[in-house]
Formats: sequence, C-alpha cells, structure tokens
Amino acid sequence: MTSSDLDKDLLEILACPETKEPVQVADAGLITRINAAIEAGSLQSRDGQKIEKVLDGGLLRQDGKVLYPVRGGIPIMLVDEAILIESLPA
Repeated sequence: MTSSDLDKDLLEILACPETKEPVQVADAGLITRINAAIEAGSLQSRDGQKIEKVLDGGLLRQDGKVLYPVRGGIPIMLVDEAILIESLPA
C-alpha cells in the first residue's frame, strides 16, 4: 500500500503535528528523489537519525518544507521522523 492508497477521509483529517497545516500525498518524483538519497546513505530524519529504509510514499506538509513518511501503508506523523525537504541533495 502506498500513500496514494490512503483513505481520502483519513487524508482530510491528517495534519502536521507541529504546525497543524494540512498534508497531501507527495508526488512520485519527490518520493523517488528521497528514496535515492536514502539508498545513497545521505538522508537523515529531522532528529538526525540516518534513514535506512526506503519509503512507500509520503505526506507533504502544505508549505512543502516537511514530508512525513508512509511505511507499510501507515503514515508516520511524528515530528522527529519527518524529512526536511531542504536537506535533500540537489
């Protein structure tokens, strides 16, 4: 299950736990970039932990600055496990 398979009603009530902004399903291109950085060993979560498992998908905060991973069809809505988009390699 990917983030695009998430229940639409669930997506309507999910929000960033930090700012309360809405989230939306991240596009495939962004997930591909994130997974490439994970496979290269160059991506950390917001709390500085190296991310080792590729993502099934993600939920992007409305301002486009933070992505919450989706693993096994479950959104991980924890601030410490979020990915800062600005930390992605160019």
